Amino acid sequence: MARGAPLAAYVLHHWDWSETSLILDLFTREQGRVAAAAKGAKRPYSQLRPVLLPFQRVNVSFGRAVAADDAPDVLTLRGAEWAGGAPMPGGAALFSGFYLNELLMKLLARHDPHPVLFDAYAATLPALDGAEEDVQAALRAFELVLLREVGLLPELGVLTSSLSPVQLQQPYALRPEGGVVPGLDAEPVVTGQTLAQCQAALDSGRLDVLRLACRPAIGPLRAMLRTLLYYHLGSPHPLRTRSVMVDVQRMLE
Repeated sequence: MARGAPLAAYVLHHWDWSETSLILDLFTREQGRVAAAAKGAKRPYSQLRPVLLPFQRVNVSFGRAVAADDAPDVLTLRGAEWAGGAPMPGGAALFSGFYLNELLMKLLARHDPHPVLFDAYAATLPALDGAEEDVQAALRAFELVLLREVGLLPELGVLTSSLSPVQLQQPYALRPEGGVVPGLDAEPVVTGQTLAQCQAALDSGRLDVLRLACRPAIGPLRAMLRTLLYYHLGSPHPLRTRSVMVDVQRMLE
């Protein structure tokens, strides 16, 4: 990484490092996830303080690495400038945004660039303030792009065991260990047509087309993709964002 070269980035999370500084988990387009120390960012008049917000695109530049007890490869944040973007999400959209951030933090290795995934993340954030069906389609599309980018999504247009094409009107399931398989009555299923359309949209790189492909089967896709994600995250309840969301919904009810 060239020192001082600006990188497009989003703040995924931050931790207190000292009374005045933060350690940031940044998702950059050029270098993937990067840990950075923002010295003095907590001071009231710091120029970094109003810029280092979640869900806001920023251009960042780095200096040398620093020694931090809990993060051995931490870079020094030399500068950050707001690069435009949608207003901060609120309500349910805020939870959805933090859900995306948590997925990225748990599934992406550091310094492993995924420009396609970065662009999908940037395009998904504005959609989180839309109608519920649009939000769910956007989330399913992002999950599919994420799983594909990290090598955890099987080819959707074929049966995983035989590589024979799916039949458009037949029901299929997506299982963590079996991939695309003929569906059973007791599990969430989608038609072969939905799977084939999702695969074609993934291959084309058209996130808008992928959202449209997800819309007819949002419910079963949500269940199948959640099972797949949780399997690879290694826990029945690996995401804190979802548990917090469930608790808030119970309180409201």
